[in-house]
Amino acid sequence: QVQLVESGGGLVQAGGSLRLSCAASGRTFSGYVPGWFRQAPGKEREFVAAISWSAGATNYADSVKGRFTISKDNAKNTVYLQINSLKPEDTAVYYCAARPGIRLRYAAAEYDYWGQGTQVTVSS
Repeated sequence: QVQLVESGGGLVQAGGSLRLSCAASGRTFSGYVPGWFRQAPGKEREFVAAISWSAGATNYADSVKGRFTISKDNAKNTVYLQINSLKPEDTAVYYCAARPGIRLRYAAAEYDYWGQGTQVTVSS
């Protein structure tokens, strides 16, 4: 019912920045909670950040607080993840996901819709 497409990944030196985008089609993000997850090689998928589209509330994993910022653009029906001060351990495939509702959720199993992922690689 909703399609998600991520973009903005790439190869960046440590200390650099990236801005990831997730555009929704099929329906708007209104009434949904979009979130970002990431999965590094050999590790399980982990929660990064989420935002309640209608309420605007946000939450972050402790490991990214102060460096990552999730935001939204209502007119473009797009959610963003601004990543600053990149570290090699941030290297992962980053996924956009969404679930209906307004309350924030943190488990991957709580999300119904997923994008294809975008690769972020941080070099030393």
